[in-house]
Amino acid sequence: MKKNILLITFTFLFLFSCQNPENKKETVRNSTDISSVPQWSKEVVWYQIFVERFRNGDPTNDPTRHDIKGTYPDSIPTDWAITPWGQDWYKPDAYFKSSILPDQWNNLQLRRYGGDLQGVLDKLDYLAELGITAIYFNPLNDSPSLHKYDPRTWTHIDVNFGPNPTKDKETIAKEEPLKPETWQWTEADKIFLKIITECHKKGIKVILDYSFNHTGKEFWAFKDIQKNGKKSKTADWYEIEHFDNPETPENEFSYKGWANVPNMPEMAKIITSDPKEMPFEGNLKSESAKQHIFAIARRWLDPNNDGNPEDGLDGYRLDVAAEVPTGFWREFRKEVRKINPQAYLIGEIWWKTWPDELMFPKTFLEGDMFDAIMNYRWFRPTRHFFAEAPEAMKVSDFVAELKDKLTGIDPKHSQAMMNLLSSHDVPRVFTSLYNKNKYKYQSKPYDNKNYKIDKPDTETELIRQMLIIHQFTYIGAPHIWNGDEVGMWGADDPDCRKPLIWADIQYEPETHHPFGTKRKTDKVEPDMNLYAFYQKIIKIRKENPVLIYGNIEYTLIDDANICLAYSRFDEKNEIVVVFNKSKKSQKLTIPVKKSGTFVNLFDKNETYNSENQQIIVEMPAMQAKILKL
Repeated sequence: MKKNILLITFTFLFLFSCQNPENKKETVRNSTDISSVPQWSKEVVWYQIFVERFRNGDPTNDPTRHDIKGTYPDSIPTDWAITPWGQDWYKPDAYFKSSILPDQWNNLQLRRYGGDLQGVLDKLDYLAELGITAIYFNPLNDSPSLHKYDPRTWTHIDVNFGPNPTKDKETIAKEEPLKPETWQWTEADKIFLKIITECHKKGIKVILDYSFNHTGKEFWAFKDIQKNGKKSKTADWYEIEHFDNPETPENEFSYKGWANVPNMPEMAKIITSDPKEMPFEGNLKSESAKQHIFAIARRWLDPNNDGNPEDGLDGYRLDVAAEVPTGFWREFRKEVRKINPQAYLIGEIWWKTWPDELMFPKTFLEGDMFDAIMNYRWFRPTRHFFAEAPEAMKVSDFVAELKDKLTGIDPKHSQAMMNLLSSHDVPRVFTSLYNKNKYKYQSKPYDNKNYKIDKPDTETELIRQMLIIHQFTYIGAPHIWNGDEVGMWGADDPDCRKPLIWADIQYEPETHHPFGTKRKTDKVEPDMNLYAFYQKIIKIRKENPVLIYGNIEYTLIDDANICLAYSRFDEKNEIVVVFNKSKKSQKLTIPVKKSGTFVNLFDKNETYNSENQQIIVEMPAMQAKILKL
């Protein structure tokens, strides 16, 4: 072995000493211990669906100009219309000419494509064939926006996601929101319940996104305050700064909007710790608001209220969770686990100081709030290493970062992390790896005119493949943002929310640039080779529980040659994952724990015999291999 190759055995024994998949799994099927983490959440492959941009399965329910009133950007041209699914993304819609909005970014927020739940139903077989085993739905609340984080109600699915918007509006109007006994199931609700049932038949878990930190300005409780002022039954729900004085001609009503966004009035909170330091101790101010939220949670966890949660959701993803006081989450977990002891709760725990410091989530992962977080903490250094973004990173520094992200986190929570490469809130992974900016900083052309928006190159494809292999062989549950499996590209919001690419839809080539400058022409079509690669890597993970529960040991950390290897192992099994991130082929000597023959899981004809507890592997440039004993 060359002297410039550093062999380090770096085992997280203090974290992973109890991960033998045969006898060390945490069984929670009948557990009443609310601190338990659902075993299924460690074994799944996640797929995130943003319904408005997933698939238009029913054009008869497409939103109208009236349906999207009450959200940003408020000003809607009279000639507004649904955007054709296959239109070039940056090509201006006809109504942009009559829009008073200042630029393309604002006008893109006006777009709707008509994605709905019928479109999801139509593509469940596609998802099953891909191999995913859990779906995380972005919010489905009835809402005027494309993203649904500004609901009109938490009780119902968006009327335009179901088959009969008119009927659903009439149903909702007859209810008394504060009285759950008056709630009915709308047609949109029913189709979502059907999706849950069909997913469960296919062995697919389902969780749903909610933000209990804020609502939309069209939310029924907020509108009641505007109407009745201090006399409103929901007067204590929001951060109201001034109520209107009915004896004056002026409207003095003012309130706090989340992130100073007026379309998202923020819930009132009692904070008993330092308000400048997250997480906040305390709770929501209004007891009636809490009870309403708990009733919402119970509604979807056990829809027929028979005490058996098998017909309901399998958990919740909680938006901007760090901005809600921890006392509320402790109560919420108790309520959820009363209904379903295996319900999974995952928090969006993200920035401490943007764009430099991510929050340490340990407080949220002590068994009384969340099972896991969306693991941006893992992706940022991983992107840094594989894409050299914003600059090159040593292999040894990458391993140190991986160690740091696990330190202090119980293995049962680490194994349940949602390890994501992209989402609705960040650039698509293909584009993120193509650009070398700091993570999520100036990551769209509207903030950075030098940001590359075209289809990424072949080198980026190789980087992406190495990164996916790491994602599926590392600790935590891998996640796919809808469309990434067929190679979609796009900058940060709104460009990461392009309508999905389907083989049966004709797409215009991308020729337009948001600033009218020249760009290369990019053909838009699904990358079915990438889809097949995802099928293979998903199958590998499913067939090898050691990749879920096994120990991890870093066996090759070679800064000089930019090579990395680690072993996932238990008492009987060993899988060695090898990366050659350099641009030259190399022959690597990799220590192994067990004697025998190692097989390349992507090419069963490629084998390596271990001698003296090591194997010698020929590694092409910018490639990774998964070798199984």
